[in-house]
Amino acid sequence: MSDTIERIKCLIIGSGPAGYTAAIYAARADLNPVMYTGMQMGGQLTTTTEVDNFPGYPNGTDGTAMMEDLKNQAERFGTEVRFGLVTAVNFSDKVGGIHKVTVDENKQIEAESVIISTGATAKYLGLESEQRLIGGGVSACATCDGFFYRKQDVVVVGAGDTAAEEATYLSNICNKVTLLVRKDYMRASKAMQHRVDKTPNLEVKYNTEIDEVLGESVVEGVRVFNNISNEKEVIDVAGVFIAIGHKPNTEIFKGILDMDETGYLQTKGKSTKTNLPGVFAAGDVQDKEYRQAVTAAGTGCMAALDAERYLGALD
Repeated sequence: MSDTIERIKCLIIGSGPAGYTAAIYAARADLNPVMYTGMQMGGQLTTTTEVDNFPGYPNGTDGTAMMEDLKNQAERFGTEVRFGLVTAVNFSDKVGGIHKVTVDENKQIEAESVIISTGATAKYLGLESEQRLIGGGVSACATCDGFFYRKQDVVVVGAGDTAAEEATYLSNICNKVTLLVRKDYMRASKAMQHRVDKTPNLEVKYNTEIDEVLGESVVEGVRVFNNISNEKEVIDVAGVFIAIGHKPNTEIFKGILDMDETGYLQTKGKSTKTNLPGVFAAGDVQDKEYRQAVTAAGTGCMAALDAERYLGALD
């Protein structure tokens, strides 16, 4: 382990819209932010080929290109962006305390303030064909990508409130939506199940799982099987939406920061403050409701302002 300890005024853990926006605001406030991007520089949006709903891009943009724009803007104002993974933390519980962070298991960092924007990872089925076609018709966000499948047939995989909500949302855009439920019942609330039942162009297939996503470069259909009878069939669709949940990237903060039962960081009121002074959380790591690039960017701005005010009150 390195013996050299670096002191930083504002450390940002994780990139993506929340992290880069926090970096822009923190840099403009002379907090001299240093960002460690994590292993996926730019976050989830780099797996999205087209972004049409982020303000300021009238003709849409590529997810990776948009993250590069945000990175360049953060660096323009003085953010130091570093590729690396925070592997351990030792946060102070005192106002004005120094937060200790380990990067890549050997580099020691001391930070006066920390902004966490490590995001959340969408859960997928794990099929080779599914992974290969992410961005080519396989998505984990109907709100983000449903627009591209207007008047086409799609399938949604899942049984909870999120799956029911995404399926009914897509039913307003798409020709037909087929909801694939692994068991013989849905876990969604009764209210959401009633919405599904009342949607005329939404069909639910119970005891049904995907065997393979069909298509070379884009989705052309799915082969599904009934897990009771093992009977298989092919459903011709242009899009596959996986709605089986997200996992917040908060493993290293367990037992240190307050979380809900699913691991999302809890923040105080309308702020980005965590339970520890000088530690803030922004983006999908603390937002399981909206999970949009624009809302993540908004909380990134809030986190930088919260950090600026926290540090200012110490002077």
